[in-house]
Amino acid sequence: MTVGARVGIIGSAGRMGQALTEAIAAAGHAVSGGIDQGGDALALAQASDVLVDFSAPAALEFNLDAAIHAGTPIVVGTTGLAERHHWLVDAAAVSIPVLQTGNTSLGVTLLAHLVREAAARLGEDWDIEITETHHRMKLDAPSGTALLLGEAAAAGREVHLAEAAVRGRDGVTGAREAGTIGFAALRGGSVAGDHTVHFLADNERLSLSHLAENRAIFARGAVRAGLWLIGKAPGRYTMPEVLGL
Repeated sequence: MTVGARVGIIGSAGRMGQALTEAIAAAGHAVSGGIDQGGDALALAQASDVLVDFSAPAALEFNLDAAIHAGTPIVVGTTGLAERHHWLVDAAAVSIPVLQTGNTSLGVTLLAHLVREAAARLGEDWDIEITETHHRMKLDAPSGTALLLGEAAAAGREVHLAEAAVRGRDGVTGAREAGTIGFAALRGGSVAGDHTVHFLADNERLSLSHLAENRAIFARGAVRAGLWLIGKAPGRYTMPEVLGL
């Protein structure tokens, strides 16, 4: 375990930034600094042993460039990423260690592992539906975590999520197509994040769930991931690797 690490926070003024500040102190490490829109990402990267980014997709390219120039590992927890953003992460991982994930919770990481195992062992006569609930201020849907769980289910079935996903239903949709993976998003209140993957067959159901009570769980997981990333060779890493899965 890295001792006395300096952790830089990108998106420090947001709710996750505040939770990260508390989690870093609780783990016995130091906040090297924090920036928000318009901040000097390069200076922060140069002052840090690792960066944790919970800002916005539009800022990702700039933040990755700063990490590359400083040679600083970075954890990317920003959600709502498009395909282009994943190309940028892949390119950055040639030069520095990068861990990108739709959810830094250790519990969600284990849940995704269990979902993949269940999907691999249950046949297509078991329908897969993913439901998620978040606070009213959530900007993207389905959530990054829901998509992460969908990717796990698709990997278990050895299919591509882009081809199997059904995002929301409205009107006369017809019978459910076998092998698809459905998503439903609920928004309201102050829910930090609830996710359930439903496996439904004739006469029986299996549900695997994770309920987030506050953002501290994501901050703790992000800090653990960041500390784990320090000293790693350049490459793209995942939360399951942090847990040794």
